[in-house]
Amino acid sequence: MNNKDLMTTGSIRKKLISFALPLFLGNLFQQLYNTADSLIVGNFVGKNALAAVSTAGNLIFMLIGFFNGIFVGAGVIIARFIGARDKENTERSVHTTVALGLLFSVLMTAIGIIFTPKILVLMSTPENVLPESISYFRVYFAGSTGFIMYNCLVGIMQASGDSRHPLHYLIMSSCINVALDLILIAGLGFGVSAAAFATAFSQVFSAILCLIRLVRTDTDVKIVLSHIRFDMKMVQSVIRYGLPSGLQNSIMSFSNVVIQSYINSYGEAAMAGIGAYVKVEGFIFIPITSFAMAITTFVSQNIGAGEYERTKKGIRFGLACALISAETLGVILFFFAQPLIKLFCNEPDVVFYGVQRAQIVTFFFFLCGLTHFMAAVMRGAGKPLIPMMVFLFCWCVARITILTVTDQFIHTIYTTYWVYPITWVLSSTAMLIFYRRLKFENTIK
Repeated sequence: MNNKDLMTTGSIRKKLISFALPLFLGNLFQQLYNTADSLIVGNFVGKNALAAVSTAGNLIFMLIGFFNGIFVGAGVIIARFIGARDKENTERSVHTTVALGLLFSVLMTAIGIIFTPKILVLMSTPENVLPESISYFRVYFAGSTGFIMYNCLVGIMQASGDSRHPLHYLIMSSCINVALDLILIAGLGFGVSAAAFATAFSQVFSAILCLIRLVRTDTDVKIVLSHIRFDMKMVQSVIRYGLPSGLQNSIMSFSNVVIQSYINSYGEAAMAGIGAYVKVEGFIFIPITSFAMAITTFVSQNIGAGEYERTKKGIRFGLACALISAETLGVILFFFAQPLIKLFCNEPDVVFYGVQRAQIVTFFFFLCGLTHFMAAVMRGAGKPLIPMMVFLFCWCVARITILTVTDQFIHTIYTTYWVYPITWVLSSTAMLIFYRRLKFENTIK
């Protein structure tokens, strides 16, 4: 293993920042090409098409987020073996992870194509939006192998401390995605299915680049194609660590799907406006996501190496960076929400709904950041059940209960706005309580 990529030695600040910065830029480009679909569709196809793409976001993450959570667990295991300098188990865990990625790709393609039309109906998707939503989903999931394998292979690279090469590949795929959007939609006049095709194609491209890199590398995470198989002991470990993270992702997305169904009842203007806001909000959460991903690898490698005090120092520094950046950007979004929403669609009713949500939730971003960061710490420490349970009760049960009870007395879209900061308070409080009780010396088994 290349020692310069290991996070168990050297300056904590330099290691975390040098690892998180490429993650930040990668997440930025990923958000850019996801947003490109909405920007181009909203401006060249119309409000209904933008509503269709917006509805797709939560459902896609609910279906794919589960499998990606498994890869989070795999990354924790790989990083732990790397930190312990255990070459044999590192190689076994890498090839088992790739085998799982191929299996999940087949399952995701079948599930996505067959069941999403029924789910869209259950989500109260308006009839005038439904055909375009179904079209978007079927094309997207036909190419879901690219998305799943990209996340699988990037997880392996990041577990080894390499966040630079995934950034390079993501930049290239982002450019391809935007170029295809402009050619197929703006130039040739195709609809939302073309946006889904552009995204799927670019994801396949980036996955191929990641595979080539891992096949050619001379590190412990090198992939030998003939060695790709299921090691049942490793499968059990991956499921043990990854299943809670996968369920956590699905829980988060399920609650958002339920909230989306409430939003859908207010019509395509609310769907488009809030969908546009969510795209903008995604940029604000990039620092949180980047430092969270970095801290998971940092904690895993350092616990594997027995560096417990170093682990705690890294957590304190990473948390400060995540919270300060998230809240600063949240305040900026509060003041500039209107012009940003107008980039997607200039219709007054669409802009109204997007700005309305921004004015309520943006000042509470630090709480959301705290929850996500501490969840990443728990996963890196091998305690994925804790964040899973917190998200289940605070972000799913509590949110759905609040919406259901409130809707019995007053039917207002404001409930879908306030349910987020209310549950962020609950989840961040719970995470802090569990973190104070965490003993890193007892996390290796």
